Amino acid sequence: MASDDDSQKTEDPTGRRLQEARDQGQVANSREVNNLLMILALTISVVVFGSSLARDITNLSLPFIESPDQVPADLGHLTTLGWKLMAMILAAGAAPLVLAVLAAFGAGYLQFGFILSGESLMPDLDKISPLSGLKRIFSLRSFSEFLKGLIKIAIVGGVVFWMLTPSVGDLHKLIGMEAGQLLHVINGLIDRLLIAVFAAMLVITVLDVLYQRYEFMKKLRMSRQEIKDEMRESEGDPLVKSRLRQLRMERARKRMMAEVPKADVVVTNPTHYAVALRYDQMEMASPKVVAKGVDKVAQRIREVAAEANVPVIENPPLARGLYAAVEIDQEIPPEFYKAVAEVIGYIYKLKRRKL
Repeated sequence: MASDDDSQKTEDPTGRRLQEARDQGQVANSREVNNLLMILALTISVVVFGSSLARDITNLSLPFIESPDQVPADLGHLTTLGWKLMAMILAAGAAPLVLAVLAAFGAGYLQFGFILSGESLMPDLDKISPLSGLKRIFSLRSFSEFLKGLIKIAIVGGVVFWMLTPSVGDLHKLIGMEAGQLLHVINGLIDRLLIAVFAAMLVITVLDVLYQRYEFMKKLRMSRQEIKDEMRESEGDPLVKSRLRQLRMERARKRMMAEVPKADVVVTNPTHYAVALRYDQMEMASPKVVAKGVDKVAQRIREVAAEANVPVIENPPLARGLYAAVEIDQEIPPEFYKAVAEVIGYIYKLKRRKL
């Protein structure tokens, strides 16, 4: 049954679904970003501070190598040297430590921004259930993570082997070097090694970020029915909205039809269009459209006008123009003044003749 349900989930998640997952603390998270930033912090620290640390250690230890008989061996002097060495190591390690902390916090922010969610703090029996734990350990996801780990180790190990192999033949050259030169060579080799490892991890991280986002979007996929249900919840039932829209249109049509008997003239096309006009010199600057419609609505306007003895004039160009350009309860624009004035003037003449 679950596979049937999953087979129906073929649509990309909506913005609302993604936001709900984010509110619950569920985001596409790649652990390789953390590893990459940690390696970057270590690389920067070694490249920037490695040479100076190697030089300080060399200067501190050189007297013990070149002239050990001249080095005071009392406890006070040795303690001072020990404190100096520890201070240098702590000073050199402070920068990587700070960069590592920034990397740990920055990895998540770079991927999905700032998230504050209490869902992960809520008690969940599945987290302490032995059966659930075994399912997670032997799940397909755990197996894929295990394979990714092996591939990553193989790639990084291959890069390290590729970087160290050319230096193996130069090991005999290190024997006759002074301590300063030896530390300088070792520091350069470590720099190149870390940069190469960082480059390899960068490629791995990019691929893993794309993979994690694909898996995350796949996990949140929705069926078409779920999308319809969500739209119904957020925007209302389409059937109810359609019915409400229909009721509003019917009420507006009734109000419009109630204005037809008050019109001075109805201009028609003669059957497809009908526009009812009213003009009151005391209240209006120009005639106003009180009703308009096409086909059945136009027919109903003509019927109401006939029942109320409102004159109906056939003028197809004027009827079509007024219908397209003027909304209900709006006065006609100047380009229609002349044509409408002729129609209303003709109606007034008919009324005076009847009197």
